[in-house]
Amino acid sequence: MDSDIVPDAELDCVGLYCPMPIAMTKEEIEKIEVGQVLRVEADDPAAEEDIKRWAKRTGHEILKFEKEGTILTFFIRRTK
Repeated sequence: MDSDIVPDAELDCVGLYCPMPIAMTKEEIEKIEVGQVLRVEADDPAAEEDIKRWAKRTGHEILKFEKEGTILTFFIRRTK
């Protein structure tokens, strides 16, 4: 399933630092429909924990998380 994820929207947060990646992710996920997937790229090391914690708290589902070099990539499904 992992390699088959096709995002409905994408957000580039590379070069941004806390709290911008989480704030922009929160704004962007509100723009997609429930069940759709948002792909987020960030390079702020704090984003890994921040976005995972935010998704858990808000009930959104992280379908996949990748870390390649300094780039963190999240695939988040909007659940509500």
